[in-house]
Amino acid sequence: MKTGKLIRELRLKKGLTQEELAQMTELSTRTIQRIENGEVDPRAYTLQIIAKALEVDFSMFVDSGTEESKENLEFKNNNFLALLHLSGVLPLFFPTVILWKLKKDKTKDSYNHFRAVIILQLILLCICVVSIWIYWKVNQPIPLFGGLVAGGLLSIINTMRVFNGESYINPLLKMFKKDS
Repeated sequence: MKTGKLIRELRLKKGLTQEELAQMTELSTRTIQRIENGEVDPRAYTLQIIAKALEVDFSMFVDSGTEESKENLEFKNNNFLALLHLSGVLPLFFPTVILWKLKKDKTKDSYNHFRAVIILQLILLCICVVSIWIYWKVNQPIPLFGGLVAGGLLSIINTMRVFNGESYINPLLKMFKKDS
């Protein structure tokens, strides 16, 4: 079933008019009409606010799309998640946080990827602090460079793995795994 037809069916089951749904979602009535008639393919964010208004799971709309649109959405998500992992190359938290904030609600499993990148950055920061102390005490820069290179390589490897749709390497494995 096409997304627009599914939205129309769910709206009617809830007893809502197009105008009421438009008001609940802060979209125009014309946009709702165009979506339901199949004239436009709504973006993921639009589908999320419609799903919230209709009190259904967002995945219901994604699953109802064509295989091509699912693959396209998955490709875009992989690109974003790969970029998120690439932001972990250096222990600078603000690019990672900004990237995550931009798409945290639009990308599946973004929280787990974000958490893995932040953990890696914290590890790199600790390595830097310890390595600077070692450099200060014994004038040996190798731990600093070695730690930065190892952390950077792990970020790049994770970036490539996520971009290819594989699972990423969690820096602390299951130590901080969220209980389900």
